[in-house]
Amino acid sequence: MSTTKFDTLGQYLLKRLYEEGVRHIFGVPGDYVLGFYDLMVNSPVQHIGTTREDCAAFAADGYARCQGLGALAVTYGVGALNTVNAVAGAYAESSPVIVISGSPGITEQKDDPLIHHRFGPFTFQREIFERITCTTVVLNDPVIAFRQIDHAIAAARRYCKPVYIEIPRDLVMVEGYPMPSEALDKFTSDESALAEAVAETLELMAKSVSPMIIAGVECHRRGLQSELLDLVEQARLPVAATLTGKSVLAERHPAYLGIYEGAMSSEHARYMVEQSDLLLMLGVTLNDIDTGIYTAKLDPHHMVRAAQDEVVISAHRYPRVLLADFLSALACAVKTSNQDYASPPITLQSSRFPEPSRQMSTSRLIERLNQALSPEMMVVCDVGDCLFAAIDLRVHEQSEFLASSYYATMGFAVPAALGAQIARPDHRALILVGDGAFQMTGTELSTHAHLGLNPIVIVFNNSGYSTERFILEGPFNNISPWRFDRLGEVFGPLNGFDATTEEEFETALINALQNQSMPSIINVHLLSEDASSAMKRLAEHLKTRVTGAR
Repeated sequence: MSTTKFDTLGQYLLKRLYEEGVRHIFGVPGDYVLGFYDLMVNSPVQHIGTTREDCAAFAADGYARCQGLGALAVTYGVGALNTVNAVAGAYAESSPVIVISGSPGITEQKDDPLIHHRFGPFTFQREIFERITCTTVVLNDPVIAFRQIDHAIAAARRYCKPVYIEIPRDLVMVEGYPMPSEALDKFTSDESALAEAVAETLELMAKSVSPMIIAGVECHRRGLQSELLDLVEQARLPVAATLTGKSVLAERHPAYLGIYEGAMSSEHARYMVEQSDLLLMLGVTLNDIDTGIYTAKLDPHHMVRAAQDEVVISAHRYPRVLLADFLSALACAVKTSNQDYASPPITLQSSRFPEPSRQMSTSRLIERLNQALSPEMMVVCDVGDCLFAAIDLRVHEQSEFLASSYYATMGFAVPAALGAQIARPDHRALILVGDGAFQMTGTELSTHAHLGLNPIVIVFNNSGYSTERFILEGPFNNISPWRFDRLGEVFGPLNGFDATTEEEFETALINALQNQSMPSIINVHLLSEDASSAMKRLAEHLKTRVTGAR
């Protein structure tokens, strides 16, 4: 009598991830997940070891933003709980990351033993992740496990949010039971609502004197950059991006005006947005960062807002309209224009660099990096002044700027760049990071070196936490000094440079650009009082909230 052999739970999970485009899983091994790791060795999915579990989650986040889906695998308790901040960031930033956690076996849990890594009832870990993912499943029943896996992956795709999959270690090699597929109900637009929303938008555009687009993060996460570009070029509309939506349009495109975030914007972008009589707000989330701590001057009566599966036009609300459908329908229906774009783009500054013996400054650093950027480079940015200074960076192609702009967690950039470069091997990462943020997760640069990747890391070294310093000065903002330029002695093949003057930075940057075989890190010494103009404006607004001053 013959028997049919089915996939085990672990095999099926790996197979489904591979089918969905996940070619790499980031993580740190531990005994509760070792069986799954052993299966991975013999699968087409490659394991990428990281120095910490939170770095694995940041890397999976960066990978997901480039590839559409990312994954990490960690052990129970000490491993999974170490990812919580990074997974929460992925949830806040709408990045589809799959968290895989091994756990004690079903038989081990029966007698309620006090086994290692346990911190309470065995359900606690899943309950924690329920708060920061859109779906959690525990594969404790082989009969339904395959369907649970399918459901979790589909949810990550549908909602662009993390999901949590827990697999007990004694079920990794247990065969599952194939069942008829049961996909999530496909969410589709209400055709009547879509048609009416497009018709009203076209009517407003026909009457408008100065229409323009503000493009936001949802266009990134839904992969709608091409649809956005079609609309822009069809109607010849100028475009500003939100900070979280930065690089949703190629930033050297003639339609691009820059970043709009209220009082933190450049004068040109601010003027163009705030004088417009019709704003098409596409995929924009009105959080405090994108509105410049609510300093944005946006009149809802002169606005079409398409986001989160609805279109709102003044007091009219059109529910159940997908952003993708709205963009496509509007691009098809809009009247083709052959006119020049309403406002010429800002030309990049090109003053003399380096000037002899001149101290490096944030503004001059960004100016020089703008000249160095090439079409095959992507920028991965941490939070703090490097992020606000990067508002003035102009990447060449769409989706070449990654940051934790809204959740604003320090330590994002170096590990996220690891995931991004693995997802996009044809791109080279330019990593912008403060000295404080680098001290949190910069060890992941050793993984870059180990894998033969070649990012260029620019450390904004102003001897402390600059954002907090400008909000409220105090000794708590000081950090210990690191010799970033000498990390190659610890991390492996790595070019290290120290730059205080423009001449030193120029030499370091040219060497870094020419050396394609290993990572480079440039420790740029900045004065503690130096800051971008955007950060100074932001700090003034935040200061009143922290100190209570008026």
